[in-house]
Amino acid sequence: MALRRTTRSKLYRYIVYAVLIAIVVWVAVTSNWAKLGPLFFNPEVAARMFPEIITIALVNTVWFTAVAFIGGLLLGILLALLKMSSIGPFRWIATAWIELFRGLPAVLTIFAVAFIVPIASGVRGQALGGPVVLGLIGLILVASAYMAETIRAGLQAVPKGQTEAARSLGMSPMKTTFWIVVPQGFRIIIPPLTNEFVLLLKDTSLLFVAGTFIWSKELTAFARDATTQNSNATPLVMAAILYLIVTIPLTRFTAWLERRMAKQR
Repeated sequence: MALRRTTRSKLYRYIVYAVLIAIVVWVAVTSNWAKLGPLFFNPEVAARMFPEIITIALVNTVWFTAVAFIGGLLLGILLALLKMSSIGPFRWIATAWIELFRGLPAVLTIFAVAFIVPIASGVRGQALGGPVVLGLIGLILVASAYMAETIRAGLQAVPKGQTEAARSLGMSPMKTTFWIVVPQGFRIIIPPLTNEFVLLLKDTSLLFVAGTFIWSKELTAFARDATTQNSNATPLVMAAILYLIVTIPLTRFTAWLERRMAKQR
């Protein structure tokens, strides 16, 4: 007798669960924990990383991310408005900027700002703020290009009737944009902007190409140096855990925002 659709669905689901559990058990049984434990999960090496991995590395990572996000957001708003402008040169400049910094790998942009710009301008890097500041500027340029497209899409998603209603009430184009379109557009783009924050959090690991000081190391640079000093990979695992502690709540918050906004719409 043929199974009902709900029964088949449950059967397939149980099969998938069984296969996944079997894979996890197989990996756990066949892995060489005698070698993995001391190399990747050494408690003594992990203990030596505290409190610096929190007070320096994690704090710097969150601080660099916040600075790059705010800078990229402000610049991204300007670029989005320029790209939507009716003035041709404004659109061309914004489009060229966005395509350039979206097309280049972030690590190359950071390298260019940290080393090529000081050489081209004839000004020493320290006079421009040092490697940390220059690296952050490069990260801001990359973030602004991606955020600009996200912001533009959100602004263009605002119904035309909102703009027409504001103009019929006598509001100027500028007031209509900043008081009507931008607030409504940002409600739409909050979830993707939160995802951009998570991406920036991980991209701070690229700042090492600009050079770092002891006090300016983020998680990846701190863990890499600790791995070299201890000849052990436990610091990398610790850094990975801290990244997850920060990013998982953010991604869950983004999912919650998307569900809530979907219900509102």
